[in-house]
Amino acid sequence: MNYNTKRRVAALLAVPALLFTAACGSDSDSSDGGASAGVAQVDGKVGEKPKISVPKEGDPSGKTVVETVSQGSGTAAKASDFVRLDWTVEKWGEDQELGGTWAATSGESAPRRQSVEQIGKPSQQLPEKVLAAVKGQKPGSRVLVQGTAGDLIGESLNPSSGINQKDVLIWVVDVAGVGTVDAKGEAKGEQAATEAGLPEVKAPSQKAATITIPKNTKAPKDLKEQVLIKGDGKKVEAGQGLVAQYTGVKWEDGKKFDSSWDHGGATAFQIGTGSVVPGWDKGLVGKNVGDRVLLVIPPSLGYGSSPNSELSKNTLVFVVDILDVV
Repeated sequence: MNYNTKRRVAALLAVPALLFTAACGSDSDSSDGGASAGVAQVDGKVGEKPKISVPKEGDPSGKTVVETVSQGSGTAAKASDFVRLDWTVEKWGEDQELGGTWAATSGESAPRRQSVEQIGKPSQQLPEKVLAAVKGQKPGSRVLVQGTAGDLIGESLNPSSGINQKDVLIWVVDVAGVGTVDAKGEAKGEQAATEAGLPEVKAPSQKAATITIPKNTKAPKDLKEQVLIKGDGKKVEAGQGLVAQYTGVKWEDGKKFDSSWDHGGATAFQIGTGSVVPGWDKGLVGKNVGDRVLLVIPPSLGYGSSPNSELSKNTLVFVVDILDVV
C-alpha cells in the first residue's frame, strides 16, 4: 500500500518502527485453539500490555498459528468492519518489543495511540495476515498470531530491520472496538449556509464535496470550524476510532488534494491522539456522529511541522462527515 501526501490525512502519521514497508503476505496454514507445543505463551489481562514467553526447550511451530487467547463479548468483527486495536510484536527467543501501541502517553489521562483499521484493506501498521486474524473476534478479545517473517510479511519485509525471512515473529492483538459502517454513508439533513468569510460548500450525494474559497479573502490565522449538518449520534471522544467521509482543498488555489470518495468511501483514523493533523484533533473531538463539519486549518495546525510535505505551507479546508466511532 503506497500512501502519498494526499492520503496522509486519513492515515496514521506517526508509524512505529515496523518491520515491513507495506502490508502483504503469502498463503499459509493456520490453526486455532489453545496453547500447544512450539507456540508462545501469552499472559496478562486484555487491555494491559501482554507478557510473551516462549518454551525454553524445543523449536517454534513450523507453520503459522492463530490462537484466540481470550474471548471478548459483543458483536464479532466481520469482513470490511472497522476495528480499533492494541498490539505488540516480538521475535521468538528475544524479550524485546519490535513495535506496538503500548507506549506510555505524555499525560496520565491522555489516550494511547492505537491502530484503527478496516478488515480486508491494506494497513500501514499490521501485516495482512495479522489483521485478517481479527475477523470473527469480539471486542475484548486477545489474539496470538505466530509465524515466520517470510510467511507473515513476505517480500515487504524491510531489509534494514535486522529480521530475516526465517525468523519467527509473535504478534499479540487486542480488539478494543468494532464498528460496521456503510462505506458509502454520508451525513443526512439540511445543510446550513456557511458563515461569512468561510468557504461555500456543496456536497452532492456520493461524491466529493465542492468547496469554493471566498474571493479576495485572506486565509484565517486560527482554526475555524462550523457544523453544517447537526447529527444526533454519540459524542466523539479522544482516543476513539473515527469513521468519516472527507474532502480537502487548499485555500490558496481552491484545488482538491484528497477525498475519501476518491478512494472507495469511508475511512477511519484515531482521533485526539496526534495521529492526524492537529486541526482534525482540535476540530472533531467533541462533535457528534452524524455531523458534517467544515474545518479551515492554518499551516501550524496542518502540515506546517512537516517541512517535506507539499502541503506544509497551505491552509487546508476540509468537509468531514462523521459516520461513526469505534
